[in-house]
Amino acid sequence: MKIRPFLFILTLSLLSTLSIQAGVKLPAVFSSNMVLQRKAGIPVWGWADPGEQITVKLNQQQASATADAQGQWKVQLPPTEAGGPFEMTIAGKDTVTLKNVMIGDVWVGSGQSNMAMTVGSSKDAPAEIAQANYSGIRQFSVAQDMSGEPKNNCRGGWTVCSTNTVARFSAAGYFFARELHQKLNIPIGIIHSSWGGTPAEAWSIREKLSSEPVLKPIIDNLDKLVADFSRTTFEQYGQAYRDWLAASEKARAAGQPIPVFPHVNDPRSYQSRPTVLYNAMIAPLIPYAITGVIWYQGEANAGNATLYQTLFPALIESWRKQWGQGDFPFLFVQLASYYPQKPDPTESRWAELREAQMMTLSLPKTGMAVAIDIGEAADIHPKNKQDVGKRLALAALSIQYGQTLDFSGPLYDGATVEGGGIRIKFKHTGGGLIAKDGGTLKGFAIAGADKKFVWADARIDKDTVVVSSSQIPKPAFVRYAWADNPACNLCNKAGLPASSFRTDGPLGNNGVKVAP
Repeated sequence: MKIRPFLFILTLSLLSTLSIQAGVKLPAVFSSNMVLQRKAGIPVWGWADPGEQITVKLNQQQASATADAQGQWKVQLPPTEAGGPFEMTIAGKDTVTLKNVMIGDVWVGSGQSNMAMTVGSSKDAPAEIAQANYSGIRQFSVAQDMSGEPKNNCRGGWTVCSTNTVARFSAAGYFFARELHQKLNIPIGIIHSSWGGTPAEAWSIREKLSSEPVLKPIIDNLDKLVADFSRTTFEQYGQAYRDWLAASEKARAAGQPIPVFPHVNDPRSYQSRPTVLYNAMIAPLIPYAITGVIWYQGEANAGNATLYQTLFPALIESWRKQWGQGDFPFLFVQLASYYPQKPDPTESRWAELREAQMMTLSLPKTGMAVAIDIGEAADIHPKNKQDVGKRLALAALSIQYGQTLDFSGPLYDGATVEGGGIRIKFKHTGGGLIAKDGGTLKGFAIAGADKKFVWADARIDKDTVVVSSSQIPKPAFVRYAWADNPACNLCNKAGLPASSFRTDGPLGNNGVKVAP
């Protein structure tokens, strides 16, 4: 029987692979320079030959397990205080030694391009890089990948923060980690897993999308694409493959290069398809012990904020369920301002998405960093990631670490019609409300029952704002910073900006109360 050269090479490759014993193998997230979670049981897992006895040792702690019939094993080391550097050994028939291991707090940093943006591309990058001597800060960078099914491993590695490496760190992740490292004096690890331009459904879990009636059409549409692909594309591909074989034979006979092998574009081989990034870039990390998650995403979903009201909380709930660590903190960045400013009150898809994000604060242990004051009209990637990191860290210090501090800007908390005006109440007034630039308040609009908004006068009265306009004698609704790129300046004395809101939407219960 004649064996074609390329098939012969493939056969040899497979045989050589099968002849190699498995030995002790670890997921990529376990490597030298890693940060392990303090004060919690530390899961460690991997692969070996079936029946192989595995012993893991770290800082005088150890645990053992036997690889099952599929060669999988898992141990859990006892809780350990912050410290390091240590060595970890994983011993079976052979031994793997991981060096320079720190124990501290581990945070996952995920989302789209504003999480992916590097320190080297951020504001004041040269100065920030020159000062980045923090060996207690480490980043694991998950290589971009996608999959139609959950994977058990990813590509990536841990990197120690230094002036030579920090330029490639996630800027939001690094500035968040730096704040915590300085305030808590413990090692901080960031597992960075992001992909620019991707919607939340790509980072979501299939089972959760399928179980929510509002979200199920997302999976139904994906399944239809895959089914259509299966019915038609493989037949077309079969002909393309046969044509390639014939062309390859002719090319070899003529001493010419072999044509490029035909490629099929599976519907799941696109990074914005539902579930594909969770499957390839989050699932392989579970159950690595973590403190919580920071998230910067939303731009790709700005066209459907109503769906995001369900989609984003579902993502948070399902990640927490899969990790099995309870309601760990999930801290996120609200969309920054973007696009040119408009002279009159108008509708805004970005404001609607910010509203959907703020609604997610109804979930336990969530926190939101408002970024409406640090956006850039001409750049969807604002360079000021320092304030993003600081605001996320403030939320972490309060929600996770129990510190008493102002961690949020003012958030809408109700409204009442009083005569010819509307009084707005706020949470998180942070010692009092102020106009950031010291001038009059900007960004408030008011309307009657017809919802025709005009710019309003607004004044601070203790921890409330009274909004009115001579053009609207019978006010019914108020909006603040309701624009893609609003001109607005309300903040608290802690210097944190207020979130945009509207009283004619889901958070405002479609109206305001009337004072007695």
